[in-house]
Amino acid sequence: MSVYLDNAATSFPKPESVYQAVEYAMRQVGASPGRGGYQRSLEASRIMFRAREAVAGLFSIPDSSRIIFTHNATGALNLALHGTLLPGDHVITTSMEHNSLMRPLYSLRDAGLELTIVQAGPDGMVNPDDIHSALRPNTRMIAVSHVSNVCGAIQPIGRIAAICHEAGAMFLVDAAQSAGYLKIDVVSEGIDLLAAPGHKGLLGPPGTGLLYVAPHLRLKPILEGGTGTDSTSLEQPLTMPEGFETGTLNLPGIAGLKAGIDFILEKGIEALFQHERNLLEQAQSGLRPIPGLTIYGPEESSLRGSLLSFTITGVDSSLLAAELDQGFDIAVRAGLHCAPLAHDTLGTLPGGTLRLSPGWSTTSEEIAFFSDAVVQCARKINL
Repeated sequence: MSVYLDNAATSFPKPESVYQAVEYAMRQVGASPGRGGYQRSLEASRIMFRAREAVAGLFSIPDSSRIIFTHNATGALNLALHGTLLPGDHVITTSMEHNSLMRPLYSLRDAGLELTIVQAGPDGMVNPDDIHSALRPNTRMIAVSHVSNVCGAIQPIGRIAAICHEAGAMFLVDAAQSAGYLKIDVVSEGIDLLAAPGHKGLLGPPGTGLLYVAPHLRLKPILEGGTGTDSTSLEQPLTMPEGFETGTLNLPGIAGLKAGIDFILEKGIEALFQHERNLLEQAQSGLRPIPGLTIYGPEESSLRGSLLSFTITGVDSSLLAAELDQGFDIAVRAGLHCAPLAHDTLGTLPGGTLRLSPGWSTTSEEIAFFSDAVVQCARKINL
């Protein structure tokens, strides 16, 4: 049995319709959107429009032209930060952030940005009152991950958004671990900027991502070049979304992303998430008898996303992951998960944790196989 439990990094396998959409775009369309008036280019543009509409439907975005396609969530976060912030602005973030958000913030801090990192609790949860206490007159943005990629803590983004807008600041949400798992309504939840990858919970191919930009925000491009529009101008156009989708887009990937979102809408996002939550509860039950086991994140499973992170006393997490891979063909993630401050918060430095993250196709039998394998590997390592 081969078991893939690293969907928090990249979802696998994809629904069959995703592979078919990618192949159609590559084999039957071939052309670039917005780069010609012939039939193949027009079909490429139609694929782009339908994909944008699918994203808008999933996140309850009223105007799909406010969606910018990027290569990944990292690109979306960089555009959101570098495209809005100036030296002297103050940004509030948390100790649970991924390096995709933290590193560009540190880079901007070196250029004059003021940065406050609010400490989360030992369960990975952020207290909105602590964010409120960190407000300054020049606070321009609050930037948080919706769901921790380390321990799965689901942050109260509605309460944080209210604080943000009371201060007249922008609210940026990193939805890398919530897009496709949790229902997100950008309007009712007060999200000004939403960054998401296509290759995780949205079930699309790698090389895809997106940034939603609220209508009242003005963004500046961070990449300049060909857009297929306003070709007479030697200055980068600011029209949404074309002015921010510089160069040739990943049409096969975006076609696959659209198919992934269609699959989610067809199956029901709540039903898919409940399936994965049931599997995690099964895994937690199977792992609990292991001596020295510690599970990280909120105790209440309803406050955790679609992943489980743990350590076993005396067992190196990376060694355990290697044993699971080589001895049982089980793929899991071990280490710091690109979020060192989160591990500092949880007390899991320097070795990190072992993380399992099931997907839409994971079965109960696979989880039982995983749990039994962990028991065997832990016993072997501790001999």
